[in-house]
Amino acid sequence: MPLVSDQVFATLLEALLSGRYGAGEKLPTQRTLAADLGVTMSSLREALKRLEQMGLIEARQGDAMRVRDWREHGGLDVIAHLLFKSGGVDATVLADVLEARGLMLRELAGLAAERRTAEQAGRLAELADAFAAAPDDAAAQAVDFAFMTELAEAAGNLVFVLILNSIRSLYFAHADRLQVAAGHEQLAPLYAEAAEAVRRRDVEVARLAVERLAGRQRARIEGLLP
Repeated sequence: MPLVSDQVFATLLEALLSGRYGAGEKLPTQRTLAADLGVTMSSLREALKRLEQMGLIEARQGDAMRVRDWREHGGLDVIAHLLFKSGGVDATVLADVLEARGLMLRELAGLAAERRTAEQAGRLAELADAFAAAPDDAAAQAVDFAFMTELAEAAGNLVFVLILNSIRSLYFAHADRLQVAAGHEQLAPLYAEAAEAVRRRDVEVARLAVERLAGRQRARIEGLLP
């Protein structure tokens, strides 16, 4: 059962992202918010602290908490809440997420082909084989994340590695709705092609293989939406 503070956090975050409280607007007093939500002050304060840490509200000395523009101050941790707000999947946000994923992975593949070590090339080949041998789509999905993480490591760019780290929990928590490995048997040859291109240091083929892979995954995910 979720904590009361988690429920309060989700309620207030939904209000901020939906525009119920606009940028620059003062939030009601803590006492008022706690009464409206029917929760204790301690649960409310825990929720407000999380929102402040996300950069979505700010406290000023001698003033009420004010709402900040989430488009200006929000980070990657806002994406999951935008994507799955109100219990469904926002198709527009999903399209943005999948487009950004495809662009990032394409460039990672090119960098990996330029910079990989022999050991990294070997691990990518092993992961491509593991993806093909996965007993089902769920197992293949776990291998997919490992493959893309190895690709980021081979690319030698710390920022990309940290971006993948930051979305790991989102990826696995919502694997049932972000089924990047659906029909994995048909996708497997593209993992093998990408791994082989990285091994050969063929930048363009690596990019194109991952671009096609991300494109097929996007089509499948969007096709599974209700």
